[in-house]
Amino acid sequence: MPAPLKLVFMGSDPIALPSLEWLAGPGSGIARLLAIYTQPDRPSGRGQKTAAGPIKQWAQARGLVVRQPEQLTPDECTPFAALQADVALVMAYGHILRDDFIGTPRLGALNLHASLLPKYRGASPIPAAIAGGDRETGVTLMRIVRRLDAGPMADAERVGIGPRETASAVEAKLAEACVPLLTRALPRLREGSLVFVPQEEAQATFCRRLTKEDGRLDFTAPAAALAARINGLFPWPGCTVEIHGVAVKLGPADVASGPVRDAAAGTVLGADAGGLLVMTGEGILRLCGLQRPGGRLLPAPEFLRGFPVAPGTVLPSQPMRPLVSARPFRPTG
Repeated sequence: MPAPLKLVFMGSDPIALPSLEWLAGPGSGIARLLAIYTQPDRPSGRGQKTAAGPIKQWAQARGLVVRQPEQLTPDECTPFAALQADVALVMAYGHILRDDFIGTPRLGALNLHASLLPKYRGASPIPAAIAGGDRETGVTLMRIVRRLDAGPMADAERVGIGPRETASAVEAKLAEACVPLLTRALPRLREGSLVFVPQEEAQATFCRRLTKEDGRLDFTAPAAALAARINGLFPWPGCTVEIHGVAVKLGPADVASGPVRDAAAGTVLGADAGGLLVMTGEGILRLCGLQRPGGRLLPAPEFLRGFPVAPGTVLPSQPMRPLVSARPFRPTG
């Protein structure tokens, strides 16, 4: 029986927890966790107290070595190399790996990227896929290279996107999808039979880091595009619209069937059992969940009982920045 791969895991987001659970449990005969690299403790919550992230908490509960460098400097490569890892596995880590980190493990560094590459290279692949109206996404296992998410791919696991699924729901499905992917791929990596295929560069698209400004909505856009954007950006940064001077957060949303009405884009048409109906540039948008500042997300009928919105109310439109490009986005700020 071959010895388990000596593996360093690098990640900071809860999306990685199912993979870690598998590596520490059923996958422990295939790969042995040497150490966990994750982001430093950050202020969190209303009190902004410094707290360990979910990956560190998971690792500490199992007595694993945890390293939290603020930056992956050349000095940090020395303790990394001392681990003598066969492979580094990265998912939602938050640091770009330098060449010396990529090249140190015997079998290199691999990344679990939450899209079906080459689509949606970059920082927000899950919101981008949903906001783009895709009905399928997935997680891709790829070799890390210095170019953004451009390395050759070994395997992918696909998941569907339902018509009202939000980013949080799809993220949970992708987190679980990593397990069958690793179950297939890591034994082949250990045996030397895992094949990596170059990406089709002509098919590549890029997504950027999201900001609060991305939650603006232009009701002259089609209802389907607006619903997809609302769902893709929920829960963060969240799409908002001003109603009676209050910034109301939205999500989820879908498209309502019915005859086209003679009303300007952004006009509230009324409500049905599923949500608040708003005229758009093409079709009727149904806002199924709404949330006032400081409140909790409520189903539309419950929200409207305490916050009536009369038919004829016009919701203001704001320009929507593109989330995806055929070329990498330039850094801002």
